[in-house]
Amino acid sequence: MDTIKSSYVVSGKSYTAVAVNTAAMAGEFIKSKLGEIKNINLKHSTHDLVTEVDKGAEQLIRKMISTHFPLHGFLGEEGVAPGPQASTLALEDAIHAEFLWIVDPIDGTTNFVHGFPFFSVSIALAHKGEVIVGVVYDPIRDEVFVAEKDKGAYLKGKRIRVSDEVKLSDSLIATGFPADHLVALPANLEGIMAVAPKVRNLRIAGSAALHLAYVAAGRLSGFWEIGLNSWDIAAGALLINESGGTVTDTKGQPFTLATRNILATNGSVHQELMDELV
Repeated sequence: MDTIKSSYVVSGKSYTAVAVNTAAMAGEFIKSKLGEIKNINLKHSTHDLVTEVDKGAEQLIRKMISTHFPLHGFLGEEGVAPGPQASTLALEDAIHAEFLWIVDPIDGTTNFVHGFPFFSVSIALAHKGEVIVGVVYDPIRDEVFVAEKDKGAYLKGKRIRVSDEVKLSDSLIATGFPADHLVALPANLEGIMAVAPKVRNLRIAGSAALHLAYVAAGRLSGFWEIGLNSWDIAAGALLINESGGTVTDTKGQPFTLATRNILATNGSVHQELMDELV
C-alpha cells in the first residue's frame, strides 16, 4: 500500500495513523478472502448480507484500535442487531463516549460476495460526538482516503477537492438501494425517478462510504441515500467537509452522527439536488 507522503505527515501514535494502518490491515485481510466465502447470512433483508469475513475484519479492527486506545468506545456494524431501530439504539448507547470509533469493516458486502470490485473499509473517530478522523480504504485499488478535522482530505498524500460542476445537468450523481425494503427503498426509488432526468447520469455501485469518498475526490458531484447508518457515512462525511463540499440530511439539516438520510455534494449543486429530492 502507498504510504502517506510528506505533504501529509502524521506521527506514529496519532489517531489518524492508527486509523490508516488499521484500515490497511483489514483491507489486506478482506482482499485475501475474495472468492473464499463459505457462509453468507441475511441480516435485515436480501440486500443486507453478512459473512464470516465481515466479522473477522471487525474483530481485527477492534483489536488493533483497543491495543492503542483501550479506553475509547467502539461502534461496529457487526456488533449491532439488524434493522434501523437497533442501529439507532446502538448509536444512542455509544455516543456518550468521549472518543468513539465508528467502523464498517466491509461497506459493500454484497459486492464483495459477488466479486464485484467496489467495496471499502470505513473507519471514523468521533470526539464528543463530532467526527475528527475519517478513513475510507479501497483494497482493490489500494486507495486510502483520509481526513482530519480542519486539516484537509488526502488521497495518496495529495490533497483532494470536490468537483467544480455548478449545474445538476452537468453532474454525475450516485445513490444506493437501501436494505430497508419497507420505507427507505421506496423513498430512494422516488428520488431516483426525480433526479435521473435532471443529471448527466446516475451511478449505483453499492458502497456508500466509497461513493462519499468519490464525492470528496471530485469523481462524483454528489451522493444521497435514505436509511443509512453512522458507520456507513461518518468517515465519508468528514472527507467531503474537508475537501470543500457540503453534507446535510436530505432536507438540508446539518449532518450529525444520527443522520440517516444523507445528501452530500460539491456544494455548488447541493440546493438544486435537494430540491429534486424533497
